[in-house]
Amino acid sequence: MSTAETAPTGTWNVDPMHSRLGFAVKHLGISTVRGQFNEFEGKLEVGDDASSTRATGSVQVASVDTGQPDRDGHLLNSDFFDGEKHPQITFESTSIELAPDGQAKVTGDLTIMGTTKPLELTGVLGGTETDPFGNERVGLEMHGEINRTDFGMTFNIPLDSGGLVMSDTVQLTLDISAIKAA
Repeated sequence: MSTAETAPTGTWNVDPMHSRLGFAVKHLGISTVRGQFNEFEGKLEVGDDASSTRATGSVQVASVDTGQPDRDGHLLNSDFFDGEKHPQITFESTSIELAPDGQAKVTGDLTIMGTTKPLELTGVLGGTETDPFGNERVGLEMHGEINRTDFGMTFNIPLDSGGLVMSDTVQLTLDISAIKAA
């Protein structure tokens, strides 16, 4: 199948003003804490077939935002992201599948704190549209999950109930709007 059947060929740059890279973690096993990264960039290069299509991206760790400055500060220290030593999170695809019905699967290498692990994202290609300023755009909504301990984030606090303050599983949500490069 040609990826051109689902997304036009070319280079598409992620528009941070119209995109969101979010995450969610269970807290105390009873609620969910959500956050996002506010500074990031990415690129989708769509070739004539799946083997020539790739996605890359990077996130500035210091831009983590959970809506609570104290928590954000804790996330930047060595208990979690160790932002001074590891200022970026990166992703590079190894495989992309775009089906004619818009379903998408992106597999690649995610690097956090110097550790690289495979990541699979699934979701949907929202299609293409030209915005009021003449920019051709493509939209993607992708989801995945990681185990934070795989990347060396092992900090946790045991609860009297036998549970832990936070889960090891982190849900990822990417809402992407990308602009076709000239």
